[in-house]
Amino acid sequence: MQWNNVGILVTGGAGFIGSNLIERLLELGCRVVCLDNFLTGKRENIAPFHANPRFRLIEGDIRDRDVCREAVEGMEFVLHEAALGSVPRSIHDPMTTVDINVSGFVNVLFAAHAAGVRRVVYAASSSTYGDSTALPKREEEIGTPLSPYAITKYADELFAANFGRIYNQDTIGLRYFNVFGPRQDPEGAYAAVVPRFARALLRHESPVINGDGSYSRDFTFVTNVVEANLLALSAGPEAAGCICNIACGTETSLNELFLRMREELTKFDPEIAAIEPEYGPVRAGDIPHSLADISRAKRVLGYEPRFDVSTGLRLAAGWYFRNL
Repeated sequence: MQWNNVGILVTGGAGFIGSNLIERLLELGCRVVCLDNFLTGKRENIAPFHANPRFRLIEGDIRDRDVCREAVEGMEFVLHEAALGSVPRSIHDPMTTVDINVSGFVNVLFAAHAAGVRRVVYAASSSTYGDSTALPKREEEIGTPLSPYAITKYADELFAANFGRIYNQDTIGLRYFNVFGPRQDPEGAYAAVVPRFARALLRHESPVINGDGSYSRDFTFVTNVVEANLLALSAGPEAAGCICNIACGTETSLNELFLRMREELTKFDPEIAAIEPEYGPVRAGDIPHSLADISRAKRVLGYEPRFDVSTGLRLAAGWYFRNL
């Protein structure tokens, strides 16, 4: 695909994944519109892009239909990353999670359809697998979602499929599995586990592991996710309506994750080697194990994760050491 001067809207573009996407799109020569309300996105994530004449920021909310219509004007594609993430946050405040993740998503879909956008690639979630105990997780085998957040992400998949049938809107859903990497926020009660571990270790504090540390995840470095989005944008018409797992296809327990992060950060600060974790209660809505079958993404999109967990943690540790 020829990327030069292609117009792409990135919703949630000031967030962790969104800003990594924008950085790559600008490198490729795309015209990029970033739509963000800065509820969770960070202005510093997109600060380097303002000097680029191909970058435009619209500060607004996907719950505002007029803003969505403005954002998609002249765009050929949409990368929809805007969402209110976190299982615990959705349990604490399900109403806002539903408003943003479902109503906001439908606003984006309808605006894209009305503007003649060629394809919407949207961030789906591995939380959709819910209480299914099957491993690895295959796209067609889901259980009952265990949190309001998981329900909203499954609802997004249903709406995308419905827009494909009724309006002929081309969409592809990417079910992300525990993405980590540079720009992921370590602050706040709902921070993801990798940046939380990094922040605690760099402060010479003991990270808290929920449960006994045996729970496992398919941790996925953010560059793999960026590449998957590019592949989804350029995939042929046969990929329309598809939902694909985006992960590494490997399991890492929380105990293993801690040890690897400690090892990487010890290279910068030897005192970190002596830090041990603390263990707390299991979080409500968490599933014990998550491992992706990525064969569909390989077959349909040509996806191959270039960064394994160890390489990703090494790169992430260096970023956190320089930026925290």
